[in-house]
Amino acid sequence: MSDFSKHILVTGGAGFIGSHVIRLLVHKYPDYHIINLDKLTYAGNLENLKDIQDAPNYTFVKGDITEADFILELFRDHDITDVIHLAAESHVDRSILNPMEFIMTNVVGTVVLLNAAKAYWSSNFEGHLFYHVSTDEVYGSLGETGFFTEQTSYDPHSPYSASKASSDHFVRAYHDTYGLPVVISNCSNNYGSHQFPEKLIPLFIHNITNNKALPVYGDGKYTRDWLWVNDHARAIDVIFHTGKNGETYNIGGFNEWQNIDLIKVLCKVMDTKLNREPGYSEKLITYVKDRPGHDLRYAIDSTKLKEELGWEPSLQFEEGLEKTVDWYLANEEWLNNVTSGNYKAYYETQYAQR
Repeated sequence: MSDFSKHILVTGGAGFIGSHVIRLLVHKYPDYHIINLDKLTYAGNLENLKDIQDAPNYTFVKGDITEADFILELFRDHDITDVIHLAAESHVDRSILNPMEFIMTNVVGTVVLLNAAKAYWSSNFEGHLFYHVSTDEVYGSLGETGFFTEQTSYDPHSPYSASKASSDHFVRAYHDTYGLPVVISNCSNNYGSHQFPEKLIPLFIHNITNNKALPVYGDGKYTRDWLWVNDHARAIDVIFHTGKNGETYNIGGFNEWQNIDLIKVLCKVMDTKLNREPGYSEKLITYVKDRPGHDLRYAIDSTKLKEELGWEPSLQFEEGLEKTVDWYLANEEWLNNVTSGNYKAYYETQYAQR
């Protein structure tokens, strides 16, 4: 282990955002040992990391962040110097059906990790960092104007956002009470490759390809700020290395879209890519009963991150959306494996014999 300058535990690294973060770190920092801890629930897919699975500075560990003894042993076995905590239940609809699952993973799991970091680093916190990755949904809902800043009061409206708000509070409490070195980032909606297809963009790409209905909540006028996932990974890299201890940074794309407008743009892109007549895919739009507690608008002000740490998005949305569509259309096997559940077998074939 002495060959590496850091041993970074990335939780949830087989998920959508986590896999992009791990890929960036493994390639960019060969002197860092990146330990990917993932429970491999429905959203964790090791096929997302096929290209780096044999990298000399990468290790995968299957496990549950709510198991305290296991987590502390993991810190000891790998001499963990830093944590980038992405593991979370993240789908609002699922949280409405099963809030306890979200409390266990998002709240209890975060506190278990905080306790392990506090215990293992207790002799000297210097040179360590606990980076907690959160969401803009903790801030609640905006009206037609205004933006979420780092000073916006928390006002969560779903079990998911309430669980993430709670975990944010615990991270800050461990910093204020015990002096644990922490940073928090709250990010807007992500899009890009390798996203589990219950989320809007990959779900609709899959449905359009297969001539299935495109379910739109309510009137479709809910507004979200969208960020390309690779830009989120870049932001996490910047905040991890240059963010100030105890600070919060909002990450957004300066890129607001009403759902229905985004869907219509996606339909146009898909019609072009699939050589369909203009307007074909829009006919698949189907309005469905609204979600309980549905927030009207999210919009992130990333000025602090830009001015203090020099980060800003690299892509315009239309370019990012086209890259995203191209990836899903070129990787239909990945999408089919995820939608069928076959992706779950990858761990068994790749790791069971190791």
